[in-house]
Amino acid sequence: MFLNPLLWIVLVIAGAAGGYYARQAIGLKKKNNIEQIIERQIDEAKVKAKEIVLEGQEKAANLIEEAKRDERERKLQLDRLDERLIKKEESLERDLHSVRDKETKLNEETTALKKKEDEIEGLRTEAEAIVQKNAGMTREEALALIVKKVQEDHQKDLALTIQKLERERVEEIEKKSLDILTTAIQRYSRSHVAEVTTSIFHLPNEDLKGKIIGREGRNIKALERLTGVEFIIDEAPDYIVVSSFDPMRREVASLTLEKLLKDGRIQPARIEEKVEEAKNELTKRAFDIGEQAAHEVGIYDLPKELIQLLGRLHFRTSYGQNALVHSIESSHLAGMIASELGVNADLARKAALLHDIGKAIDHEVVGSHVELGQKILKKYNISEKVIQAMESHHEDYPFASPEAYIVAATDALSAARPGARRENIDNYIKRLEELEKIAGEFSGVKQAYAISAGRELRIFVTPEKMDDFAAFQLARDVANKIEGELKYPGEIKVTVIREMRAVEYAR
Repeated sequence: MFLNPLLWIVLVIAGAAGGYYARQAIGLKKKNNIEQIIERQIDEAKVKAKEIVLEGQEKAANLIEEAKRDERERKLQLDRLDERLIKKEESLERDLHSVRDKETKLNEETTALKKKEDEIEGLRTEAEAIVQKNAGMTREEALALIVKKVQEDHQKDLALTIQKLERERVEEIEKKSLDILTTAIQRYSRSHVAEVTTSIFHLPNEDLKGKIIGREGRNIKALERLTGVEFIIDEAPDYIVVSSFDPMRREVASLTLEKLLKDGRIQPARIEEKVEEAKNELTKRAFDIGEQAAHEVGIYDLPKELIQLLGRLHFRTSYGQNALVHSIESSHLAGMIASELGVNADLARKAALLHDIGKAIDHEVVGSHVELGQKILKKYNISEKVIQAMESHHEDYPFASPEAYIVAATDALSAARPGARRENIDNYIKRLEELEKIAGEFSGVKQAYAISAGRELRIFVTPEKMDDFAAFQLARDVANKIEGELKYPGEIKVTVIREMRAVEYAR
């Protein structure tokens, strides 16, 4: 059934109006709900704000109270500090008054003492004048007389006391030095074989002797002239003796012979060529030997020219002792002794190694090996301390440092090792005679004997002409004269013997 269109219009309008009012009602309800929520949140925020304010007020009150408490404590501390300062000031004031009182009292006492000293000085001067007048001598003369009298009365006691002190000092020094030297010698022990003045050159066969001699001896003459040695070719089979006091020349001669035999052609022109080759080869070998010696003792800063000269010492001898071996041993010993004594061990080692460097050229240049050594070391800019330490090893120059004493000691120590050097009988007897002659030059000496291979000199004196004090002085004078006039390795002990014998016969 169809409705009237008008009715449809009315119904539509009524539905629209109803929907509108419904939406309005719903919106109003929602609005009211939101407002309620907002009001509630505002109320809550107000409550929290009040709580925060109250909490802040409480904290502020606490901070104010704490600040007031701290202020009170600081005030108390300041009050205590002021009180202590006041007490300390009062104490200092009292001390100052006390010091002033003591100073015043001390000044008064000083004035009184000065017055008494003046009075005593006046009395002393007056007493001296009276004594001089009564004694008939001055104060100095009286003092000299008293000293002389005391010396005469106690001369024997003084001599015994001096001897005792000297003996104790010497014993203590000897004990310490023996400990150091024994330790050094034990730590560095090297065998020694005194070198001779000849070398043996072995030949492959006996027929080569004729070629070496040459027609009318021209080859052997050329060899001797160019090398500066003497060749001894006798009936002994298969070897030639090369004789010379210079080990380097002997080495050049031996090398030349070796090269000639390898070459097979032996003639004057060839000999001259091989001699030059041998010298050049020996120069290179000397550098290697010198470098090895320096490294052996721990010295690595020497110039090449100085190492070359050091190597030449290998071909130099002193009383049969190899000069380089002697220098190396002295260097080792010097380093050990210097370490024991707490002085510069590196300086002592270097000075001991180079102390005989002048011997490398002393057969070519005029001058003692000490002076030549000084010039060589200065030329190659070696430290002045090293030069001062090495130049005194024969006591030609004063000892400038502890290291100088050590170098001199190790030089004598190495030279005095058993088997290190050879001394002929003539020189030995001459040294003993010189020792006995020096002792005989002093008055009161009855007889003198050099014993213990010249290491001790025993002097017998006439007891009637010499007392104990004079005997003690004689020993010192003889020792000083020996030191001044003789050169010797090691130490010489001087013993003066004064013997008094009282003889009486009962009848």
